[in-house]
Amino acid sequence: MNKTPLPRPRLRLSLGMESGHSEEITEGVRVRVAAQFEPQRSNPEEDRWVYSYRVRISNEGDIQVQLLNRHWIIRDAENEVEEVRGPGVVGEQPVLMPGETFEYVSGCPLPTNWGTMEGSYEMETEDKRRFHAKIGRFFLAATVAPIPE
Repeated sequence: MNKTPLPRPRLRLSLGMESGHSEEITEGVRVRVAAQFEPQRSNPEEDRWVYSYRVRISNEGDIQVQLLNRHWIIRDAENEVEEVRGPGVVGEQPVLMPGETFEYVSGCPLPTNWGTMEGSYEMETEDKRRFHAKIGRFFLAATVAPIPE
């Protein structure tokens, strides 16, 4: 009996995915993310690959917004998923006036040599309206273009 292998799921590419990076705009909040492999912090013999990622959040809208919470969906090469939720980012809940940008760098360990991340930031406007700013899918892989300065 000849079994045909099932096709692997295909990732839908978003704006900027050619480089492995992502960029999304939700209600005037632009979120750009780029990752890079950290060989000095990784140990492939022990199934540990570490990636750093830089996030730039820009308020391109007309009113103040504050980042309240984060939600990350991290998927490794074996399609195992981990979700991370929590208040703020890197210990902060930044307030962005129109035209302002907040940037931070964080990291993600994986048990496989590549994966993806995506998610959202819960934002609140100055008039207390809440929405989720999308974080587009980006790649965690040694072949991704370096984080732009």
